[in-house]
Amino acid sequence: MSTPAADAPATDETAPRDRFPHVYVILVLFALLAAVASWIVPAGMYERIPGPNDREVVDPDSFSFIEQSPVTALELLTAIPRGLVDAGAIVFFVFTIGGMFEVVRRTGLIDVALAAIARLFAGRGVAVIPVLMIIFSLIASFIGVPELSLVYIPAILPLILSLGYDRVVAAAVALLGTGAGFAAGFLNPINTGLGQQIAGLEPFSGIGLRIALYIAYLATAIGYIIWYARRVAADPTRSVLHGHADTTVRERDKLDLDAIPSFTGRQKAAGIALLLLAALLVWGIITQGWFFPEFAGMFILIAIVVGLVAGMRTKDMAEAFDQGLRDVLAGAIIVGVARGVAIVLEDGNILDTIVFGLGESVGFLPPVLFVVGMFLVQAVFNLIVPSGSGQALVTLPVLAPLSDLLGVTRQSAVLAYQTGDGMTNLIYPTSGYFMAALAVGRVPWNRWVRFYAPLLGIWVLISIGFLVFAQLTGWS
Repeated sequence: MSTPAADAPATDETAPRDRFPHVYVILVLFALLAAVASWIVPAGMYERIPGPNDREVVDPDSFSFIEQSPVTALELLTAIPRGLVDAGAIVFFVFTIGGMFEVVRRTGLIDVALAAIARLFAGRGVAVIPVLMIIFSLIASFIGVPELSLVYIPAILPLILSLGYDRVVAAAVALLGTGAGFAAGFLNPINTGLGQQIAGLEPFSGIGLRIALYIAYLATAIGYIIWYARRVAADPTRSVLHGHADTTVRERDKLDLDAIPSFTGRQKAAGIALLLLAALLVWGIITQGWFFPEFAGMFILIAIVVGLVAGMRTKDMAEAFDQGLRDVLAGAIIVGVARGVAIVLEDGNILDTIVFGLGESVGFLPPVLFVVGMFLVQAVFNLIVPSGSGQALVTLPVLAPLSDLLGVTRQSAVLAYQTGDGMTNLIYPTSGYFMAALAVGRVPWNRWVRFYAPLLGIWVLISIGFLVFAQLTGWS
């Protein structure tokens, strides 16, 4: 017979301890494994030559084995601090997101806007999911930058919780929306544009098939999230977060629609200022090539302008910004720790050896299987080089010429790179922005994996289907 205590919902104090290791522990173990590998895997190196956009790419014909250079204890010890320095632009980007968001939140602008959206979708709250995901995915398709999911998650979280869903739904709407748009990337300068430049293709050629792939990714993601959200709304114990002390946090973060007034005059002016500055940011990304340092500067400007227009005192703005920094501290540190893993591989000079070995492992396959093998190679390599542009600069100069020899179009080689990189960004703990996004949404990595794994399997099958179709039809 159950007792009231047994039936009570889990709280921060009563929920069972999650035995899964902390993400810091996981990433340190990855760094240790990379250090051990540097003593076993032969050291090798490609020469670097000038590439697109003043970036260096590998010379595919220049690989040679070099003298073994195992990672020393000091190099391993300093890998994480060096990772934080090396990823400093992204780390500061995460910090400014947290500070900016907290300033804007304290103006009341976000709560009033979300309350208006909640009232608009009253009685059909599930419709919020496709609307938001289409917006997020299109932004990622046009400008790349899946890191913007770090902005989306805290902004939509109160709305998603108020509709009766859990934190995973909020994280999924942002991460899978941006992920679908980024992986297909029909006009994405970061993965599609750079990849096609390296492969010697016309920029954004083959857009029709990529749009079809984008629709397939997005439709399956929307359907999957809606299915999960409805299950959680009907029975909260079906949440993958059940028993993880989420209940009390969720109650605190929900929107109280009855307590939120309409927009004031100053809030309307602050909202207009926010939209104008966001438009300036998009303009800078598209036309001026702005990236993380410029993003961070713009977020600081948004916090200052929106706070002042809304009538906040400068002291209150500074305190809010400081609180926002503390809220995203773990997420920012994770970015640097994840980068430390790649630094260990670079110190041991085995990164290029891994690229060479992966290329050799699929080079004997017939064309249809080779294009699938390239996809799997990119998916595996993304574990150690989660940067989309970094992966393109290292792998495509090797795999694109190899695809010529085996009768596979370079367009298919670029698509294999895009898809292998895009979907695995959302599961590997070495993907800094992804782990930071989970930290901001307070979704444990192992619980996310439990949620995302079925959809990842579906996306893998979709990707392979499109790649096989591309090869059989000679897509170019």
